[in-house]
Amino acid sequence: MITGAHLVVYSKDAEADRIFFSDVLGFGSVDAGHGWRIFALPAAEAAFHPHEKNDLHEMYFTCENLKSEMATLAKTGARFGEVSEQQWGTLTTILLPGGGRIGLYQPKHPVTFRKRRNNKGKPTSKARSRKRH
Repeated sequence: MITGAHLVVYSKDAEADRIFFSDVLGFGSVDAGHGWRIFALPAAEAAFHPHEKNDLHEMYFTCENLKSEMATLAKTGARFGEVSEQQWGTLTTILLPGGGRIGLYQPKHPVTFRKRRNNKGKPTSKARSRKRH
């Protein structure tokens, strides 16, 4: 049984990016030994797109309201790339201290995970699922 997914982000300044994930994005972590931190991430999903090359991967965080999320993260020091409208969502990039970028978008498509819960503990929307054929 698959129990999770482990994402590896390569960086020219991994320690600066680890601090960013902790202090700016607010992700908790565990010490995997010798101070090596592994971060907890929000719910995830995977999509497969056709391409002429294999082994290319991209990372995106999703949010319910891109403008609001950018404003909140900017208060903690996050910087962003340009915002663009795509068929599948409203997109920006989070600029990492190590020089990399991670996508951040507000999806226009159904997602596989539940969105945030309201103050009564109820989901604000349910994930849509497809039946297997």
